[in-house]
Amino acid sequence: MNPSPPPSAHAARPTPAERRATFSLALLVWFAVLLQLVLSLRLALAGGQSALQGLVAYLGYFTVLTNILVALVLTLPAVAAGSSWGRFFARAPVQACAAISIVLVGLAYHFLLRNIWDPQGWQWLADVLLHYAVPVLFGLYWLGAAPGKRGLRWWVPLAACAYPLAYFAYALVRGVWLGSYPYPFIDVNALGYAMVLRNAAGLLGGFVLVGFLFLGAGRWAERVLRGA
Repeated sequence: MNPSPPPSAHAARPTPAERRATFSLALLVWFAVLLQLVLSLRLALAGGQSALQGLVAYLGYFTVLTNILVALVLTLPAVAAGSSWGRFFARAPVQACAAISIVLVGLAYHFLLRNIWDPQGWQWLADVLLHYAVPVLFGLYWLGAAPGKRGLRWWVPLAACAYPLAYFAYALVRGVWLGSYPYPFIDVNALGYAMVLRNAAGLLGGFVLVGFLFLGAGRWAERVLRGA
């Protein structure tokens, strides 16, 4: 007996409307991450730091890295479908990880961080795009247009935890090296390792919860939109 092809092999080709939605959303996400890059570099230079220091600060945030992940998920399967990277970012579990992560970005920012600063001008626009517009729009896009949701295994949200765990390890090492941390709830200098680990465990639990909710919602959306 021949093995069954993977669920992604049965995915319908995207419609012209879905291709336009993918292209438009990719442009929005790239605009947001590049806008924040320009603002971060400008802030560093205005403060007497180098452009490299501004880039290091920019790449320290889970928000920025996750928005870049979303941009790659939207872009590479469309422009380099035959490449190894294009195939990787087209995989349903990778796209699910991006969706779970970006939605968590929006939730964590809204409930934990939005009141600790008051961005103005272009920074306000970047803030809204990175923390609200992209999480909402990509979450809806994933539910409506991303293929392969019905074939996702129950363990996908657990496997996707590798991404925030890798970021947490990176943030701790980076914090020791630079002496500062990108978010107050993982600031070891202010809170100590015990509290930081508790905060991280709580956020990871939220990630898993969002993941299983998305898994269920994605399977339901796939049945409704593409037929049972």
